[in-house]
Amino acid sequence: MSSSIGNEKSVNPVLRISQLDALELNKALEQLVWSQFTSCFHGFKPGVLAHFEPEVKAFLWLVLWRFTIYSKNATVGQAILNIQYKNNLSQTEKYQPLSKHQKLWYLIFTVGGRWLEERCYDLFSNRQQQSFCKIKSYINFGAGLLKLCGLLNFLIFLQKGAFATLTERILGIRSVFCKPQGVRQVGFEYMNRELLWHGFAEFLIYLLPLINIQKLKLKISSWCLPIAGLSNSENTLAAHCKECSLCGEWPTMPHTIGCSHVFCYYCIKSNYLFDMYFTCPKCGSEVHSLQPLNYKIEMTELH
Repeated sequence: MSSSIGNEKSVNPVLRISQLDALELNKALEQLVWSQFTSCFHGFKPGVLAHFEPEVKAFLWLVLWRFTIYSKNATVGQAILNIQYKNNLSQTEKYQPLSKHQKLWYLIFTVGGRWLEERCYDLFSNRQQQSFCKIKSYINFGAGLLKLCGLLNFLIFLQKGAFATLTERILGIRSVFCKPQGVRQVGFEYMNRELLWHGFAEFLIYLLPLINIQKLKLKISSWCLPIAGLSNSENTLAAHCKECSLCGEWPTMPHTIGCSHVFCYYCIKSNYLFDMYFTCPKCGSEVHSLQPLNYKIEMTELH
């Protein structure tokens, strides 16, 4: 067991993506803790935490450090991903937890560094004296230098796969797996089902625009509601076709297409423009010619 733990560097290396995921989980936890803490002060006067925000954040991060790094040698994100810190400065091959000095320096570099950066920004942001301006320039230069070193460390991390942060490299602490990683059993049933449904959905997206829904609906309605053929005389049109065969209302600007049914001009024109092979939904006749109905229907026939 000790040999398997001691050979974690070669047998079970921690993936780069796992280390980066752990850092992102840590940031998400800190944001969640801060949002939950600030929600307790919604009923107070606005800005009550503004003057003490760096100190409050430092206290919260101190509590998190106490129950993660100090007690378990791992952050919350690392614990979720089966990762913990190892003392990389030890000469033995066996797993060695972090020393107290490493834990304290980790607290100073992470919590203390962020508190110092925020507090110095608040102190020197509104100062206009020459001495304060010089101190502010020195602090900005130091912060920029640290960010540059962090960038170089990240590039080395992408190549080597160890020490994801500058703090880890300075303190000599490295991420290792808590337990040896087993062989992952990948099931393809869910993947095959998803591929099948995605392929079917893409087929429907390609097929549905090719189907004339309007014509299909009119065809079905003509089958369900058949109407006997009527005389083609204008008197028969006036007596029996007092409604549009499409909208069912009294025909506005009545027109015919060569059959014994009447349509509103806008109904028949829009359907014919949409489908040049439009047929009458009542009798199935094709549009031979769009002609207005010349018979003068008296208003008394409405009753």
